Amino acid sequence: MAEISVMALYDQIIDNHGEFLESLRHRFLDGERKSALQKFENIGFPTKKDEEYKYTSIKEITEKNYNFFPKEGHNITKEQLDQLHLGEENFDWIVFVNGKLHKELSKVSIENVEFLSFNYALNDEKHKEVFEKYFNTIASKDTAFTNLNLAYCKYGFFLKVPKNVVIEKPIHIFYISQNQEENTFYNTRNLLIVEEGAKVEVIESHHNFDSTYVLTNSVTEIFTYPNAKADWHKLQNDNNTSYLIDSTFARQEKDSLTTVNTFSFGGKLVRNNLDFIHNGSNINSFMNGITIIGKDQLVDHHTAVHHNFPNCESYQNYKGIFDGNAHGVFNGKVFVNKIAQKTNAYQQNNNVLLSEGATIDTKPQLEIFADDVKCSHGCTVGQLNEDALFYLRARGISQKEAQALLLYAFANDAMQNIDIEPLKEKISKLLAEKLQVDIEF
Repeated sequence: MAEISVMALYDQIIDNHGEFLESLRHRFLDGERKSALQKFENIGFPTKKDEEYKYTSIKEITEKNYNFFPKEGHNITKEQLDQLHLGEENFDWIVFVNGKLHKELSKVSIENVEFLSFNYALNDEKHKEVFEKYFNTIASKDTAFTNLNLAYCKYGFFLKVPKNVVIEKPIHIFYISQNQEENTFYNTRNLLIVEEGAKVEVIESHHNFDSTYVLTNSVTEIFTYPNAKADWHKLQNDNNTSYLIDSTFARQEKDSLTTVNTFSFGGKLVRNNLDFIHNGSNINSFMNGITIIGKDQLVDHHTAVHHNFPNCESYQNYKGIFDGNAHGVFNGKVFVNKIAQKTNAYQQNNNVLLSEGATIDTKPQLEIFADDVKCSHGCTVGQLNEDALFYLRARGISQKEAQALLLYAFANDAMQNIDIEPLKEKISKLLAEKLQVDIEF
């Protein structure tokens, strides 16, 4: 029963707990896995009748068959890996192939931290107390995909950065799928704990090397403690037989800073769920995104920030460029609790449609229950400024180059807070490549 239609789980879920879960057996998770499967059965996959998926149909995902247990064999070459790198000689990197951590392909020089593959950490008695304290405590218990992830999660990583430890090198996490003869379903799970005064930067990317379809259902939980800083950059540039459902939950304590940047260029359908929870005062949260897609791609950003304490700030800036029959969705929510006075929340979503077939559904939302706040939100949908195009054309620049330069400038400000130069350069090059323009870096 390695291969099963995801929709067929409805009929088989209860009778086959043991068979499905036997290879996923972990000391304290058995009961939670079964409970998650039961919740999934009760909830069912979302449809366009559900408010949160009103503009995003996942029918093409759920109607396919998937292998839940990928083949481990691979023949990834150094040249293939080099093409995925950002030129980051001074980075650390961790490579998962077909769900398994491969140390021989990774480079890990970080010290004074606790780093383990997720599956190993689950079975390591030393980390039992940590996992029971943090694991699945901030992830949503009410969605189909988070419950499926809890039921099947086996792949991913666990990283705990102790008090006052500063990890100078960014860590790039590669999730690679190769040599899969059938459509494959990965449920990746990441847990990051950044203790008081610590700092870390993570880059995450997914890559499908096959023509078969890959569905990745990823859940990440980030805990940032007082005076700590955690940056997580998502580079989404996979092929057109890849689906990604990414759910990230971040809980911040007082005086902390957490950033999640999401750069979406590839993948057939990408859904990003991002949830920030403030658990103290003087917190700063940053969410930035750039989406450039065409053909029949779909990228959906759903964000939420929960301002529960006073004197906190959140900043959201998402830019979208859509061509062909591409479809974009942005739904950003900001909740301000009645005790969260002096909140400063900014939310902006700007979009450019390059063709008649491209569409964007954008819905910024504020729910404010405090009276001494600065909260703003806005969105724009349009085409390029004709006066600016004329200005560039008058100086001898071709129509195509003028358009690309304006689009590059339009998207560029959403990556200004990236302080990893190789990543910033990579994003700039991807922007130029997607816009088909030569830009000097």
